[in-house]
Amino acid sequence: MVDHTAHFADSLPAGPWRRVAAGTGLLDADGGLAATVFTEMTQLALQTGSINLGQGFPDADGPIEVLEAARQAIAAGVNQYPPGPGATELREAIAEHQHRFYGVNVDAGGEVLVTTGATEAIAATLLALVTPDDEVVTLDPSYDAYSAIIALTGARHVRVPLTPPLFTLDLDRLAAAVTPRTRIILINNPHNPTGTVLDRDTLAGIVRIAEANDALVVTDEVYEHLVFDGAVHTTLASIPGAFERSVTISSAGKTFSTTGWKIGWAIGPKALISAVQTVKQFLTFTTGAPFQPAIATGLRLPDAVFNGVRDQLQQSRDILVEGLNAADLTTRPAPATYFAVADTSALGWPDATALARELPAKVGVVAIPLSAFAGSEHAELYRPYLRFAFCKQQPVLRDAATRLASLRDR
Repeated sequence: MVDHTAHFADSLPAGPWRRVAAGTGLLDADGGLAATVFTEMTQLALQTGSINLGQGFPDADGPIEVLEAARQAIAAGVNQYPPGPGATELREAIAEHQHRFYGVNVDAGGEVLVTTGATEAIAATLLALVTPDDEVVTLDPSYDAYSAIIALTGARHVRVPLTPPLFTLDLDRLAAAVTPRTRIILINNPHNPTGTVLDRDTLAGIVRIAEANDALVVTDEVYEHLVFDGAVHTTLASIPGAFERSVTISSAGKTFSTTGWKIGWAIGPKALISAVQTVKQFLTFTTGAPFQPAIATGLRLPDAVFNGVRDQLQQSRDILVEGLNAADLTTRPAPATYFAVADTSALGWPDATALARELPAKVGVVAIPLSAFAGSEHAELYRPYLRFAFCKQQPVLRDAATRLASLRDR
């Protein structure tokens, strides 16, 4: 069989797709499309029947109240285009949520935009606010969509590494990376893939750096309710002086285990949100009608529901971490998110990518090397680390933990 993929790719004109591919490592040495490590690990999981802890999505449904509200909305005929900015009910629930949990007052009428997931919110925000003459600063390692979206804008991508093993942010290093050309500092807090939680003092430092350079801050907070061990998430918009120069992005998928619904939102000053909506209307125009009232229901659920989701996930984290440490895959309990990061060097594997390729055959578990989330300039810093997802049912995690614990003897 003839492989036409490379020929087809080469026949396309140079354009944004090539910038995106190059920025995310999707071009091979010959300039053709290359498979990512994410695709490779998924294929290995399927081929070997392994437990896939590489992909960060839950394998169980969220609160029944949320699911039932979607069913009722469908039955009631909420199946056509909702308003472009989002259903009024959901925008009001988002505004209430920001005040309830963080004390931030938001105008639902002009400062909230419902989007097709947080990724669209990030894309619409950067496409609306960034030009090719600008710079966008992110923390490394990072969610892989960031580099692709920045490439689409044509802006220069500047990466600031988080320092292992605790993956802390050096504010002096961030300050040195931000220049008068920096249009946006894009942060993810709580942070995927490391699980790091930026505290209030660090967030205040980020705001000061942004103010000094007249930059905006875009903050991706999709894991805001999945913070463990008694820690508390601080939204950047609650820092004095931050709301006026920031866009806060989040979604319902992680909190309510509804990642396939793709309901997200952006919050910020009216002028910024208006610009973001201008772009959003030409991406998806509007977002899943029956899911919007369902997520409004979810955001208004009692604290006990949010706490229960968090506590259940913390238990899942502890099961996986116990198995990782038993295998000499050194890790600490992740402070937040769906993910635990393990150091493979004590097990005699300084290259986590090599171990990731061996794990499915050795013990039947799949993970993702942390270096896959980093720019080439920082990949070596994260070479000995693997990311494991613990957003799975506990019997699955116990099985994975047992398999991983056997790795030390192989």
